[in-house]
Amino acid sequence: MSDWSLPRLFESLHRKIDTELSGARDALNHPGTKGDTSEAVWVGLLKTYLPERYRVCSAHVVDSNGPFSEQIDVVIFDRQYSPFVFDFLGAKVVPAESVYAVFEAKQSINAAMIEYAREKVASVRTLHRTSIPIPTASGHAAPGSPKHIIGGLITLESDWKNPPLGAALLSKLDTDLCDLKRLDLGCVAAHGVFGFNAATGTNDHTCSSCATTKFLLELIARLQMLGTVPMMDVRAYSRWVDT
Repeated sequence: MSDWSLPRLFESLHRKIDTELSGARDALNHPGTKGDTSEAVWVGLLKTYLPERYRVCSAHVVDSNGPFSEQIDVVIFDRQYSPFVFDFLGAKVVPAESVYAVFEAKQSINAAMIEYAREKVASVRTLHRTSIPIPTASGHAAPGSPKHIIGGLITLESDWKNPPLGAALLSKLDTDLCDLKRLDLGCVAAHGVFGFNAATGTNDHTCSSCATTKFLLELIARLQMLGTVPMMDVRAYSRWVDT
């Protein structure tokens, strides 16, 4: 009989990420360096474990009318049907049509960080997204509707104590449930995960000793439910060439 164990594998994955996040917090003194390192840990996790159809990076998001989002710590986007990513000396820009999910990565969750993450998420969701008919063997299918962009906040710790995930967190999350600013999914690596439950219209949380693994699997499940982003109109962007 095999010595492999799913519980041990999941625990090992969580322990690796938790150790890296804790190391960034404890060993690095400069706030910017600490933030960049934590961001890189989350990006590395998702790059490794998300299906190949998805790409992950820190980036700005742009639409075909010209507006840009704020800088986003973690952008999950399509490269199967979205043809380009701008990359200039490491500064990346992705088209709004390609985006599946965006997350802010911080050291700790609190009321101010929730508001901050909401504004960052909204700066992406407000962007215009094109959609054109899809060619198939039996003709052109109607343009698909843009998907709801998953937005969230991922941290190592919680500034709330007793409990770190509880009524105070949920009360803050429930203060703004509009599609534009809602946080759909989050992780506090040291304590658990939280998320918006579309069936009940409320937020809930789950304490877990393997929070990052639980977050990863829940994120993949939610991405599966989104399906594939619609086909973007590349010519809508080309009008900016030579202007």
